[in-house]
Amino acid sequence: MTSSRPYLIRAIYQWIIDNGATPHLLVDASQENVDVPRKYVENNKIILNIGPMAAHGLVLGNQKIEFSARFAGVARQVVVPTQAVLAIYARENGQGMVFNEDNRAKEPGKTSPQKPEKPNRPHLRVIK
Repeated sequence: MTSSRPYLIRAIYQWIIDNGATPHLLVDASQENVDVPRKYVENNKIILNIGPMAAHGLVLGNQKIEFSARFAGVARQVVVPTQAVLAIYARENGQGMVFNEDNRAKEPGKTSPQKPEKPNRPHLRVIK
């Protein structure tokens, strides 16, 4: 099954916008394929304003989030894989959703080994 993270990101984004607030992403900048201005990364994390006035050409895709934004007046393309998103929240009140770092979507074919379940035997008995 595919990760629910991109769907939840889109839903929370829309909910924040519908309530007149400004959506922000907390991103793990140490993840592979994260393309953000490194100057603004602190403790391997960066907060990105993805509101309509700040993020131009915003695409909230299933694999990655892409947009163009200005950092200190310089336009920059930003690319964030959805598994690198740690949280999406409203700047004004902090409401939103935090994602567990351990629940990142696994790549197909890279599943962790699990113990096979014992088959359940029927628990039927004859009643006379």
